[in-house]
Amino acid sequence: MYTRNIYLNKIKKFIDKPVIKIITGMRRVGKSCFLKLIMDELRQKGVTDDQIIYLHFDSLEFDNLKNHTALNDYILKKSDEIINSKIYLFIDEIQEVTDWEKCIESLFASERFDIYISGSNAQMLSSELATKLSGRYIEFPIYTLGFSEYMQFMQKDLSQAHAEFKSYLIYGGFPALIHFDLDREVVYQYISSIYNTILLKDVVKRNNVRNISLLENITNYAFDNIGNIFSAKRLADYLKSQKISLGVETVQNYLAYICSTYALHKVKRYDIKGKRYLEVHEKYYLGDIGLRNAVIGYREADIAGVLENIVYLELLRRGYTVSIGKLGDAEIDFIATKSEEKIYIQVTYLLASEKTIKREFSPLLKISDNYPKYVLSMDEIFGNDYEGIKRVNIVDFLLNNANKHSRSR
Repeated sequence: MYTRNIYLNKIKKFIDKPVIKIITGMRRVGKSCFLKLIMDELRQKGVTDDQIIYLHFDSLEFDNLKNHTALNDYILKKSDEIINSKIYLFIDEIQEVTDWEKCIESLFASERFDIYISGSNAQMLSSELATKLSGRYIEFPIYTLGFSEYMQFMQKDLSQAHAEFKSYLIYGGFPALIHFDLDREVVYQYISSIYNTILLKDVVKRNNVRNISLLENITNYAFDNIGNIFSAKRLADYLKSQKISLGVETVQNYLAYICSTYALHKVKRYDIKGKRYLEVHEKYYLGDIGLRNAVIGYREADIAGVLENIVYLELLRRGYTVSIGKLGDAEIDFIATKSEEKIYIQVTYLLASEKTIKREFSPLLKISDNYPKYVLSMDEIFGNDYEGIKRVNIVDFLLNNANKHSRSR
């Protein structure tokens, strides 16, 4: 099993601390493996297997425990067998349990359990849950493999990074790819099965969606427009042009359902001058670029949006909160903030013309603060940084080599 240190190092600080650890993320991003990594970490610290209770609700073994009272009774019975020891409780895909938060709240209050739970639906962290467990839980989002992790999982040398990045663009970063030959038909069939499970189990079943065809149309539109600013009204107008009539509210609801599965991320626009978030014309990015390619096909002509999506997810992995910047008529691809840190980023395929250079650098030059500003591209030979704006190769950025600006072969 591969160690995902980017996440393990974060959660280690909270082992044995009086907070519930909630691991969230899209299906098949590696949440179950991550829980097992934490268990291994505990064993290395001297915790015995008797002290660990693990339940996985994608397994039929626990199908009779899918309400909070049955779950609570089962865990208490198991814990009675363990005398005078702390119990480490791991529950995978907990959203399958009705009113699960009542059970977790009660177990946590007993002060005998160190609790780790995972889920594939953002609704599990709804306002109601946040109220019940306010101040008593910490969320740890898990994502598909970043490019640096991808290189490690695939056991590739960094000298192969640029060649391997082409495969990453095509297949994305689902961890299970290490078990497949990288053949498009095979890999896309696997990813399509993930997509279908998300759509049918996490959206249709959970939200009682009746018009599956409409849901697929809305999903495909969002997948086809990553990195493009659009509104629910624009999507509704497009569907009407395709003889599909529906209201803006329905579109908004369906997009929210998809976002709740972490397969899609809604990113708000921030007015830098007005210092406020805008209510319309957001952007959407996918939980993994492989989803898009498996559903609507890989198209090299869409490389700019694909690169944006990859950079967006990388910023999330590094713990940033990300928004889109607006400064007058100018757009900044990403404003990424973390604690007191802030960076501005423009993403483009190639700085191949003066027009492109002006388009990418001009918005950043209009920002008057002194936070770091980057233009990321696939260029391998760069000129000097421009008026304090750093030019960085995207592959170097993803490998966390942001200072390695100039490249030649």
